[in-house]
Amino acid sequence: MPITDLLERNSKLFGEEVALVEINPEITEEQRVTWKEYELIQPTSAAYYRRQITWSVFDEKANRVANLLLDHGISRGQKCAILLMNCLEWLPIYFGILKSGAVVVPLNFRFTSEEIDYCLKLADCDVVFYGPEFIGRIEAIASNLRDKLLYFVGDSCPSYAEDYYRAASNSSSSAPKVLIEDQDFGAIYYSSGTTGFPKAILLKHEALSQAALMEAKHHETVKDDCFLCIPPLYHTGATMHWFGSLYTGGRGVLLKGHSPEAIFRAVSEERCTIVWLLVPWAQDILAAIERGEIRMEDYHLKQWRLMHIGAQPVPPSLIRRWLEYFPHHKYDTNYGLSESTGPGCVHLGMENVHKVGAIGIPGYQWKAKIVDENDVPVDQGEVGELCVKGRGVMVEYYHDPEATREVLKDGWLHTGDMARQDEDGFIFLVDRKKDVIISGGENLYPVQIESFLAAHPKIHDVAVIGLPDKRLGEIAAAIIQVKEGAELTEEEVDRFCVDLPRYKRPRKIIFAEVIRNATGKIDKPKLRERYHSTRLVEEQNMA
Repeated sequence: MPITDLLERNSKLFGEEVALVEINPEITEEQRVTWKEYELIQPTSAAYYRRQITWSVFDEKANRVANLLLDHGISRGQKCAILLMNCLEWLPIYFGILKSGAVVVPLNFRFTSEEIDYCLKLADCDVVFYGPEFIGRIEAIASNLRDKLLYFVGDSCPSYAEDYYRAASNSSSSAPKVLIEDQDFGAIYYSSGTTGFPKAILLKHEALSQAALMEAKHHETVKDDCFLCIPPLYHTGATMHWFGSLYTGGRGVLLKGHSPEAIFRAVSEERCTIVWLLVPWAQDILAAIERGEIRMEDYHLKQWRLMHIGAQPVPPSLIRRWLEYFPHHKYDTNYGLSESTGPGCVHLGMENVHKVGAIGIPGYQWKAKIVDENDVPVDQGEVGELCVKGRGVMVEYYHDPEATREVLKDGWLHTGDMARQDEDGFIFLVDRKKDVIISGGENLYPVQIESFLAAHPKIHDVAVIGLPDKRLGEIAAAIIQVKEGAELTEEEVDRFCVDLPRYKRPRKIIFAEVIRNATGKIDKPKLRERYHSTRLVEEQNMA
């Protein structure tokens, strides 16, 4: 069943029930006047603004977008980009593009003008929906966009674009007569760019549908669940987790902001039951509780049943601390890539908290294997490259057959992640293949060192990278972000690392902020650039 059918089903079955809520605790009075639909909410804590739409309105808005595109000659397979911050318009536009038969292309809202231009060209985009935050970046490349339809989603539409609200309101609200099938191309997502410039990842409709079914299965999602979505919707992790609500007809809440207070307030006021967090946000929540900045008893949290984390390795010590404060919570971690239609091709499973530290077992309708450099499965316990296979595997890197051949082999997606499997079949992520530090002939896997250091009570966040060393080729350097109000010395870190094998201990300690990208992953390329790290051993091997 194509993903668009789920929206139409929900409109028929649950039409007048709330589908989506947008909460903005940071909006200004000037912005509130522009967005007249915002309702001022004054709970016991600070005020915030809120908008909502029902399933029937959601479907109607998607139909208007689809008919708008069809009326302008956009046909099956053409590409339409979305460049918006998280907002109530985002998902109806997304589904409207899909309903027209076109391919939806979400763009990272952190892209520069040059990156936007590059990605629009790479994906052959003919249409761009963009918001007021991107006026300057779009104007900078306007001369390259003259052959594209530009729809401005906001107030005071620029002269070179069309007003989205006016254009969509003049389009039919009836379902377009376009047949969508599972094998049709549905979306192009861009890789997060942690291993190079973003690649265009082409997905079929069946991959999107698989993600929705899998999310509902993994987290036992039911209609009464309310999912709190905080990460950016341009990323597969956000949209595919919300697909669980789409599958069951449950309510979703889009939260702008991720402070501990904003998250607790949203959970409390909206009665959220499922929350997907990134590691830094979970760390911030625990730190705020421990410092007494937020009191759990001030919020309605008893309905919150599941906290899950994805997008990056999760320190086991973090989850142990979390369950001390939230012993009734179920926990899951979800592993995946945009190339596998987001998270879930491997997942821990809510019943397997005793295996925290593992990324888990193959997800619903997925297979996994770990192979050596010759693509031969390694022995149990040995480290190799993780490969996955299932309906969610991408079609290709669009316009990049060479890169596609490197990662797709006989239907198996080579993830580039190094992993091992224990005696119970649980997979443990060791590191990104390109992040392996080769020191004196020994392979060091930064995630292992990061997980160890994360258990230190004074460490808020940590990243490990390789730095050049004349004798060893590379050494492990730990960038440590100390908890607010705490003091930590190199000597204390060295003493703490006594339980690490000597060759795994960081040879250099740097006290500084740990840089993470919009999806919460440690931005290793930026850290290497900042600290002038080069891969000397790799360069020598390539010479």
